Amino acid sequence: MNIFQKEIRLEPRKRGFHIVTQEIIKNFPEIKKINVGQLQVFIKHTSASLTINENADPSVRVDFESHFNVMIPEQAPYYIHTFEGPDDMPAHIKSSVLGSSVNIPITNGKLNLGIWQGIYLCEHRDYGGARSLVLTAFGA
Repeated sequence: MNIFQKEIRLEPRKRGFHIVTQEIIKNFPEIKKINVGQLQVFIKHTSASLTINENADPSVRVDFESHFNVMIPEQAPYYIHTFEGPDDMPAHIKSSVLGSSVNIPITNGKLNLGIWQGIYLCEHRDYGGARSLVLTAFGA
């Protein structure tokens, strides 16, 4: 059993859903050393999240952002946590809904995603800044 772990920092991105699959693969070549295993990707933030979804049509990511903004609006009258800006509390809720980690099978040194799947960084703040990911790959 091999275990590899690395922390990477993603450049700041605007609010929205961004495919980061290739950035992860580029920064974590140790994946190639695993024939059968798992990659866990964990984000070290409470106002951004990760998910896996459509990697081909960019309109899917636009629709995700639109839907989440309707489902979890800014400036809801019942929010108490407001001192970090109107986008902060909704960002925490969106992050909890989507989650802070994803797991992907590794097969023959490659991520075993479906043909239309990509790893999304879900940036829920208007100006979230750089985001740190912990990548852990394990297997034989």
